[in-house]
Amino acid sequence: MIDPRRLRILRAVADHRTVTAAAAALYLTPSAVSQQLAALEQETGHTLLTRSGRGVTLTPAGEILLGHAHEVLAQLERAEAELAAYAQGRAGEVVVASFATGIAEVLAPAIGRLAGSHPGIRVRVRDAEGDASLPMVLDGEADVAVAVEYRGAPREGDPRLTRVPLYAEPFDAVLHAGHPLSAAPSVSVAELADCDWIAPYPGNPCHDMVALACELAGFEPRVLHSSDDFRAVVALAGAGAGVALVPRSAL
Repeated sequence: MIDPRRLRILRAVADHRTVTAAAAALYLTPSAVSQQLAALEQETGHTLLTRSGRGVTLTPAGEILLGHAHEVLAQLERAEAELAAYAQGRAGEVVVASFATGIAEVLAPAIGRLAGSHPGIRVRVRDAEGDASLPMVLDGEADVAVAVEYRGAPREGDPRLTRVPLYAEPFDAVLHAGHPLSAAPSVSVAELADCDWIAPYPGNPCHDMVALACELAGFEPRVLHSSDDFRAVVALAGAGAGVALVPRSAL
């Protein structure tokens, strides 16, 4: 096994043509350089240098090894540079789990900005609802989750997570154009108590939000239709199948 540190010494000797000059460039003593070169010749089983007056020249075997030394040392320097960039937060991979609207509203713009400011960071996006994305972070499958608050989520003081509030998402009531309240400037949730409802499936954080809003308004919604796709929810409401509360960004 060839020690890469000895390849640096071989390259310095080839550049400076004397052991003394190479030693000065490497901040070593000439005897230390000579010892390392002797060890390198023992590792390779070849004579690598010949004396030429006051200097040294590489043998054919030394020239072959020098060519490989250039490649090996260049690759090591690239590895050191990448590790340094990673340590400084300028390189690496980040896995982000987010619900679909969060991808459109938050992640996509952020990735575009990040490409300009930190081109060495690669972002991998995983589409997942909040009740799935936070467990992904806790299990090590993702580094970051863009999620909404939901019942059963880890508590705010959970030491395993760092929370950063992004924004408060308003929900809008979606009604059929012929609904008696469709022309009203605003609609309270309580006014929709007698309507049929369209809502996400239980387990979806938005389902919890709808249930909580209706609970605070004093009733339990009569959910006839369920879908986690808000395009489908809006289409059903537009067809008069019921009413819904939909995140504004999904509209």
